[in-house]
Amino acid sequence: MSFVKMTASTAAILAATAGAAAAQGRDNVQVAGSSTVLPYASIVAEAFGENFDFPTPVVESGGSSAGLARFCEGVGENTIDIANASRAIREGEIEACAANGVNEIIEVRIGYDGIVFASDIDGETFAFTPADWYQALAAELPVDGEMVANPNTSWAEVNADLPDQEILAFIPGTKHGTREVFEEKVLLAGCEETGAMQAMMDAGMDEDAAEEACIDTRTDGVSVDIDGDYTETLARIEANPNGIGVFGLSFYENNTDSLQVATMSGVEPSTETIASGDYPVSRPLYFYIKKAHLGVIPGLQEFAEFFVADEIAGPDGPLSAYGLVADPELAATQEAVANGTTMDAM
Repeated sequence: MSFVKMTASTAAILAATAGAAAAQGRDNVQVAGSSTVLPYASIVAEAFGENFDFPTPVVESGGSSAGLARFCEGVGENTIDIANASRAIREGEIEACAANGVNEIIEVRIGYDGIVFASDIDGETFAFTPADWYQALAAELPVDGEMVANPNTSWAEVNADLPDQEILAFIPGTKHGTREVFEEKVLLAGCEETGAMQAMMDAGMDEDAAEEACIDTRTDGVSVDIDGDYTETLARIEANPNGIGVFGLSFYENNTDSLQVATMSGVEPSTETIASGDYPVSRPLYFYIKKAHLGVIPGLQEFAEFFVADEIAGPDGPLSAYGLVADPELAATQEAVANGTTMDAM
């Protein structure tokens, strides 16, 4: 496997900057962020340490928002080189970075993750829409211009085509990156689909308040936040066979002996339907590189190129085997990483 090396002149220019010079005291790549990207980054870091003459990168979790906050603290050896994220960096975070001297950011999309809805393999089969989940889990629903406590107790009450089974959902806790995509692409989408969001605004709510009401979940035991990883969600379903859990596609695919997956809006989640965009509850995964550290922190450029190489992030690589859906535009990502193309230049 060959990797493009940064020229000596480019490295010298970077090293001449005050912040970059401060980073020279550290000899290992430091990464933090998304708990969803964590296992992929850990696989790459371990392989990198085994195959290159650089120390194994240090990969920490903490969540997308926390990782990006650390990334934006500044430039230098006391700041991380890469932030992992299960969502795109926000404009406010880019501004926070810039305020602290982090002006050049390289965005790297490593592939896609699909969020699936799975239940006991011996239980009922489900075909969901986002509207079903909104009507099942919303804390309050609009009725005749008033917000009332959600009265639904079975899936059949939500949708007559669903099984008459108690509603019991194990969803990601608020600190997980998966919670954001669940709120946006399931609860909020379902709220809009049913007309509930419009009904709230017609009754006098502003748009922000209506969105908050759309994603506010029940606290009566029907909707259970899981603060641990997917193994805890699986354990809850094993203890409560009527429960339905929210999982990453890769975790579900590794546990098909005990779980069955539901369709969403008529589409079954798979690597193919996620890469094509047909499956509605999926999202791209990213990491962000601090360009000022390239050529200064040993191995950073090589690690970034290794991460997105065909042999690693391609359809036949170890990340795909773990569940990552390979990015059809991986070649463009590889070129951007090799050339150090920053977000403002794309």
